[in-house]
Amino acid sequence: MEQLLGEVGDDEKHPFADLLDIVSTLVMQYEEDHVERILPAEPIEVLKFLMEQHGLRQADLKKEIGSQGVVSEILSGNRELNTRQISALAKRFTVSPAVFLPS
Repeated sequence: MEQLLGEVGDDEKHPFADLLDIVSTLVMQYEEDHVERILPAEPIEVLKFLMEQHGLRQADLKKEIGSQGVVSEILSGNRELNTRQISALAKRFTVSPAVFLPS
């Protein structure tokens, strides 16, 4: 589907435009039937989950967030992640930065 999107773009008269519509519909139907929906979560909960999954302690996030005190403030909800921290965490855990943005 991505290759078709790259080829067709926004050109509705492209020879593959109809094929792209069909493939898109089939992919959407498949995802609705087979892909588990992930409910939105607060950034702090996402971070706690990722830390647990990777066996990390607060001190392990010094490079991405800052001192253990700053990490503690964030995890307790007394401080929000800033743009630099979000970017660094997304890179470390190979996730979208969007998971660390408030909903």
